[in-house]
Amino acid sequence: VQLQASGGGLVQAGGSLRLSCATPGRTFSGYATGWFRQAPGKERLFVAAITWSGDSTYYADAVKGRFTIARDDAENTVYLQVTTLKPEDTAVYYCASTRRNLVGSPLRFIESYANWGPGTLVTVSS
Repeated sequence: VQLQASGGGLVQAGGSLRLSCATPGRTFSGYATGWFRQAPGKERLFVAAITWSGDSTYYADAVKGRFTIARDDAENTVYLQVTTLKPEDTAVYYCASTRRNLVGSPLRFIESYANWGPGTLVTVSS
């Protein structure tokens, strides 16, 4: 399953963006979905995740209170609302999904996800 992330761009510190993750021609229903980010020269890190049911969400400490993940299965899209952006949020943001019925800490690990796509670049200027 190929995912498509979009919505990135250049924004000033304190600004907001809404990132979208879609699966053209396929449903997101039944898939847990996560967002990860990778800054230049650094490893890919967990940002946020939502269970397949949408009942539970998880966030990295660095983004808690500023980012919100949500899913709209009718639109086959998972969103990441990013607010109060900081220069250190600059990274390529990737979405990923898994058919596995995972909850809790496993959703924070790259290895838990089978499906990925190209990321979307978020650049935050100071």
